[in-house]
Amino acid sequence: MSYVVTDACVDELDKSCVEECPVDCIYEGARMVYINPDECVDCGKCVPACPNDAIYWEHKLPEDKSVFVDIATVFFDETEASGGAEDFRPIGRDHPTIAEMSTGEN
Repeated sequence: MSYVVTDACVDELDKSCVEECPVDCIYEGARMVYINPDECVDCGKCVPACPNDAIYWEHKLPEDKSVFVDIATVFFDETEASGGAEDFRPIGRDHPTIAEMSTGEN
């Protein structure tokens, strides 16, 4: 995995990052977007495009946000979304941790 979307994206869904992604690896759930770790090419174009500072390079991810690596992995294992986000947009569900987050919790 190269880049990770964190809780600052929950209920924001600005999607500027999606527009910047050259490989179409950012998938939309119900409350946030997720970067497919198997499709990301580590270009970093999504980071400056995010107005919420929700995206981190995995190796610079703050310790308190490390759970989002597992959240993305499980999300893609459960949804089997791959091959380009355009065909899946929006998926319409989230990882259980995100789905259960209360508004304003991020």
